[in-house]
Amino acid sequence: MRITARVGVLVIVVIVNSLVYMSLRQETYNANKLQRPEDLEVFGRLKRIEDQVHKIAKFIDVKDKKVKEPVVKQKITKKIEVKKLYPQSRLFSSWGAELTEEEQMEAERQFQEYGYNVFLSNRLPVNRTIPDTRDHRCTLKIYPNDLPSISVVLIYLNEALSVIKRAVRSIIDKTPAHLLTEIILVDDYSLNEDLQLPIDEYIGLINKDKPGLIKKVRHKRQIGLAKARMSGWEAAKGQVVAILDAHIEVHKEWAEPLLARIKADRTIVLSPVFDKVRFDTLEIIKYNPSAHAFDWNLWCMYESFRPEWYKMNDPSEPGKSPSIMGILVADRQFLGEIGVLDEGMTIYGGENVELALRVWLCGGSIEVVPCSKIAHIERAHKPYSPDLSKPMIRNALRVAEIWLDEYKSNVNIAWNLPLKDHGIDIGDVTERKELREKLKFEE
Repeated sequence: MRITARVGVLVIVVIVNSLVYMSLRQETYNANKLQRPEDLEVFGRLKRIEDQVHKIAKFIDVKDKKVKEPVVKQKITKKIEVKKLYPQSRLFSSWGAELTEEEQMEAERQFQEYGYNVFLSNRLPVNRTIPDTRDHRCTLKIYPNDLPSISVVLIYLNEALSVIKRAVRSIIDKTPAHLLTEIILVDDYSLNEDLQLPIDEYIGLINKDKPGLIKKVRHKRQIGLAKARMSGWEAAKGQVVAILDAHIEVHKEWAEPLLARIKADRTIVLSPVFDKVRFDTLEIIKYNPSAHAFDWNLWCMYESFRPEWYKMNDPSEPGKSPSIMGILVADRQFLGEIGVLDEGMTIYGGENVELALRVWLCGGSIEVVPCSKIAHIERAHKPYSPDLSKPMIRNALRVAEIWLDEYKSNVNIAWNLPLKDHGIDIGDVTERKELREKLKFEE
């Protein structure tokens, strides 16, 4: 109100001064351009007054507009800090910073139950793209058209359904249809609700488009890894059987290099190269080809290939290996001829080393095939057995008793056990020793 009143007064002053100024200018003109000094002085002073009044009026007008315009308050977005509920959990060391407290609770619960990031897995595409980590020379290889057929066996116990779906989808998408006989899902007595009706519905959905492609073997009690793999082998119909974990994704052209090697020599037992899938971010970490060896604990580890492999200077070529890690690909009949796996093994560990010893002693061989790659989730912990040391020791002693003769005491020493009367029940080994005698002609 004050500014408006002031503007009104100034407007009157401007008008009066303007009239005086115009009157004087007119009189000067009418008086035949009267140029008296006093007239010119008055004329100049009035002109300066008018200019100053205009400037003040303009300034007040601007101020008046600013007062009248509504004030727009700037919206400030404050980032809400979410409390970290599990600062010591391995799951959240490099993942999950954006999760709400409720989401953190769900992710941690699933992590403890499965040993990897199920929360993230459930939100990834079933057919996600994974990087091709093969050596460039693998892409140049040409394989025979008449390769043997393959049955893929996936073993699981309380696995996440989304992980199994991703494994199945990758095998279907990346295995030539004319080579893939079937995918056999072996359930070692899972109790998860997702692995009851939901997985059956998923199998039915696939079989609707591809009749008979997916088969399921479900055990009525938990029988352990070796027996579960045996049941998968028994159900297989393909010429070659690939026995894999269910928490995997196969790479492009994973099957062809394996099938080509077995076509060339049916007594070779093969392993692909495993890329690591991180348990927290589920990112793929490239692993370079290595042999699979074992120590006196009869526990597998990565080791260098023999010197001649490195002399070839071609990392796409297969390399001989003392053992396998557990995942294996073999001629189905040859595997049966040498006794498949020792069903006397319990829970986990040792069955792969036992098979390796038998393969080499029976005239076969083991190779790692770099051009066949499989991405494998490495769990942060194995929830189905928090303490694996007991079954591992027991299974190692069983292998030693059957196959190592005078060297079996080295296994006791490695596990820091008495050479005699260690008190550990290794089960009945009669049948496996009879198998050894039966296969003796191959040694």
